[in-house]
Amino acid sequence: MPAIADRDGLLNHGRSAGGPARRARAVTPDDAGDLPVYAKALYLGTGGNVRVLTVDAADGEAVVFANHPAGYLPVQVRRVLATGTSAGQIVALFD
Repeated sequence: MPAIADRDGLLNHGRSAGGPARRARAVTPDDAGDLPVYAKALYLGTGGNVRVLTVDAADGEAVVFANHPAGYLPVQVRRVLATGTSAGQIVALFD
């Protein structure tokens, strides 16, 4: 069901990279496939290493956020790679 306008105080506010996410989806790390919708940030339920391709990165330009604690990772991401990722319960946040 879409948002009900009378209940959504942020419906008519402009969206921005730093604003609250409108949608969320659980992530299964995958070495070959991009997320169906690029994330504006990730939420990690359990901390650890997170190996990602950022939105503007080429396929060979993965970066590891080492020993990242549970919580938010405010980076726009197109892929969370399985190889090199030990963090768990990852959720992609997007508009």
